[in-house]
Amino acid sequence: MGQTAIITGAGQGIGEATAYRLAKDGFNIAVADINEQTVTQVAQNLRNQGFEAKAYVIDVADREAVFQLVDDAINDLGELAVFVNNAGVAFIDSVIDSDPDKISRLFDVNLKGTYWGIQAAATTFKTQGHGGRIINAASLASVEASALQSAYSASKFGIRGLTQSAAKELAADQITVNSYSPGIVRTPLRDSIDARTAEIKGLSVPEQQANCLTEIGLGREGSPADVAEVIAWFASPNAAYITGQTLLVDGGMHFS
Repeated sequence: MGQTAIITGAGQGIGEATAYRLAKDGFNIAVADINEQTVTQVAQNLRNQGFEAKAYVIDVADREAVFQLVDDAINDLGELAVFVNNAGVAFIDSVIDSDPDKISRLFDVNLKGTYWGIQAAATTFKTQGHGGRIINAASLASVEASALQSAYSASKFGIRGLTQSAAKELAADQITVNSYSPGIVRTPLRDSIDARTAEIKGLSVPEQQANCLTEIGLGREGSPADVAEVIAWFASPNAAYITGQTLLVDGGMHFS
């Protein structure tokens, strides 16, 4: 068995692109997602291309399920080397009108789910005894909050803080913890964000997307593959001396 990379939220979008990218780097891929149909298809597509991959259906809000995912992936695919906390949800609404149940679910998935992933991966890395990589999904909203995204922005600010704190605690064990902050990347999640934002603002979806495009210095939306390249770099030997960092992948929307 080789080294294993676990990717949550890997049934589509950035997670799916990351699964393919890390497979090309030689990792065995644990493709994890709440959607059984999509995650099964991604794993099958990887196997059809000659890669070692297995699908796992999981809700990352369930701490015990996340720990079980790590155990199952190691048993099926080999020693854990990389854990990508990519799973996330979003909803668009004003801070006044945001639904309490939606807020709770968002924090359960985005922030707590990332917390459980860090705990499960770090526990395993300590047992294995030779370090590892934890890579978390932050967002442009983790450095510059967006209107109509109060809960989402708060969860992503939390992930950036969690990344820094965990990195300080785990560095002595040679476990690096970093995060990536996508800007406007065309994914199914982004489609839903654009549709709801356009509805609230009284715009058409093309008008909303055109307005967003003017904010991107490089003049185009990002692709899932653009973000997957950054994740692959964090997982590579080239990033062995990098920890506690959040890297913007936004085409020049924000500078820090």
